[in-house]
Amino acid sequence: MGVQTTVHLLRHGEVHNPEGVLYGRRDGFHLSDLGNAMAQRIAESVGDRDIVHMRTSPLERARETGAPLASVRGLTPVVDPRVIESSNVFEGISFGDGAMTIVKRPHLWRHLYNPFKPSWGEPYEEIAGRMVAAIHDARDAARGHEAVVVSHQLPIWTTRLFLERRSYIHHPKNRQCTLCSLTSVVFDDDRMVQVRYSEPAGDLIPVGDRSAPFSAGGAPQEERP
Repeated sequence: MGVQTTVHLLRHGEVHNPEGVLYGRRDGFHLSDLGNAMAQRIAESVGDRDIVHMRTSPLERARETGAPLASVRGLTPVVDPRVIESSNVFEGISFGDGAMTIVKRPHLWRHLYNPFKPSWGEPYEEIAGRMVAAIHDARDAARGHEAVVVSHQLPIWTTRLFLERRSYIHHPKNRQCTLCSLTSVVFDDDRMVQVRYSEPAGDLIPVGDRSAPFSAGGAPQEERP
């Protein structure tokens, strides 16, 4: 066995978003009180692990999620644009009434013609490509130890599908990537040998919010939290 390194992909915590806006890459969306509690739980749960490197999406919700853990570990996170949320043509639209928002707006239907790409946002292949490149850099920076990459639901889930050689086509509600969950990629030297999943803050997620309602990067049926 070679040198083992683990890169944990940490999804951000709950966001204060009472209007149900699909915020995507927009600035100004911060963690809610519950989101901050989730971030603190992460620091308490994994702060004693051998984490020597951290990088984060430039968006506020990701940087705020990583801050407590970075403080415990004495780390200065690298802000990495490659792990940002995926782009989406529906960004900025309020989905307060759920999927009916699309039904009531026929001018949006033209963006839903191809779920394989997807036609409404950044191609899955591009998401996986930029995320995997960042993961490899994190692995190299933490070789023989552990690293944390704070990102977003769709980029993390797309990366997992890529690593496990599964189809990108999926229903958003079937993503195994809850708020402040860890998708942990284990390497033996440079070879990926395992993907693990855990929910250190799972008990803080309100009942009924465990699946993804309105995510910023997938079809309009994703994350509002």
